[in-house]
Amino acid sequence: MVFDFGLNLSKVLVTMLVSKKIVTAFFLFMSFSSWAQTQDSYDYDSEFTWGINKNSSGGLIGGFVFKKARKLSNRNILETYGLEIMNVKNPEEIRYPSSRTGNYFIYGKTNYLYALRLQYGRDFIFFKKAPQQGVEIKAVLAAGPSFGILAPYYIERSVDNSRFLSVTEQYDPNNPRHQFSNILGTGGLFQGIGDSKIQLGGNAKLALNFELGTIKSQVTGFEVGFLVDAYFNEIILMPAAPNNAVFPTIFFTLFYGSRK
Repeated sequence: MVFDFGLNLSKVLVTMLVSKKIVTAFFLFMSFSSWAQTQDSYDYDSEFTWGINKNSSGGLIGGFVFKKARKLSNRNILETYGLEIMNVKNPEEIRYPSSRTGNYFIYGKTNYLYALRLQYGRDFIFFKKAPQQGVEIKAVLAAGPSFGILAPYYIERSVDNSRFLSVTEQYDPNNPRHQFSNILGTGGLFQGIGDSKIQLGGNAKLALNFELGTIKSQVTGFEVGFLVDAYFNEIILMPAAPNNAVFPTIFFTLFYGSRK
């Protein structure tokens, strides 16, 4: 009996101790929440950001991003308007040096794809930052039309195997003069852009946005996420390689901007 009484007393004491800890933790949590709300004294109505993008479908620099956002009546949701300008590549593109000049070119490539993406969406604020400290985290949802500019890819090739005479023209896999050994490099920047064709499509984006700025009127941070770009027609970038109408990509964007 004495043993049972001691055991029951021990259980009661442990239960009281645990309950006390839970109650204490609860009040600490409530106190911290109240403190966080008072610290989150800086608010804003709109912001404009621009960024440099790196993605799995582009080169060293994938492109540029511009976004305008304004808060709705629900202060934790922003309405956004975006523009993305990207260079989209085929996964099998490889740069080779010319054996004659040392200039680089992409063998088998016949077209560039420049994607202009218009986006309308919502940013949902998960965590607000206090003035000049902390991190603001947002979930990003956006979608809109895509306009693909399909521009010819020009190469420079030698004429009659000459070391001094050359011409620039769009690469054609069926042209026997466009064999690897005849290619001296790529054509001029934006050469043939006037012969571009427009491809219509759409895009959708899902991402997380991390704002790290310490100045109230400025925005600095990064965004990571997934985007899919889809066109109505197959986009021929390299005739000898698999080509697609849908381009899924993982991206990382460094951004900077201002808010008010």
